[in-house]
Amino acid sequence: MPVMECDIEHARERLETAGVAVEPGNTDHERWRATHEGATAVAYEGKLVIQGANPAKLEAIVREAGGRAHCYFDGASRGNPGPAAVGWVIVDSSGIVTEGSERIGETTNNRAEYEALLRVLELAREYGFSTVDIRGDSQLVVEQVRGAWDTNDPGLRERRVRARELLDGFDEWSIEHVPREVNERADRLANEAFDG
Repeated sequence: MPVMECDIEHARERLETAGVAVEPGNTDHERWRATHEGATAVAYEGKLVIQGANPAKLEAIVREAGGRAHCYFDGASRGNPGPAAVGWVIVDSSGIVTEGSERIGETTNNRAEYEALLRVLELAREYGFSTVDIRGDSQLVVEQVRGAWDTNDPGLRERRVRARELLDGFDEWSIEHVPREVNERADRLANEAFDG
């Protein structure tokens, strides 16, 4: 549940400009509330609490567009192919913007890694970041997206094309292979998806 320290009147203006209906609060402490695509923003003095199934889009409307995000991704499969899951973390200068994980059915480890990359890129775009620095512990995915390595696997090639399309939507981007220890949080989230 994201909590944003912000000017709540400015946040209200941004929501209304985006066509989101703003209603009075339900309690004496709530200044106002707004619901959009499965999430609700509740304004209190100096902060906004966003709750619901999909807070990213609502938070993206309220946030100032632009800025740099550090995006970590990891995919995992138990068996190759086997049950698979993805994990991601997006961090900006104020801390963790969003993190999460989900099971994605049965696939190979490499395809799970790509799915994790696609998920974090889609979220970074929803949050309105203009610059993304992508970090993952899959050297294969990183080198293929950079264009240094090719692939004969049509499924991986298709995912690489989609990743490049998403990356082209940012003003600037970089992608780097990092050791698993640097990517520990995304790795842990992907593995927790199997247990949850």
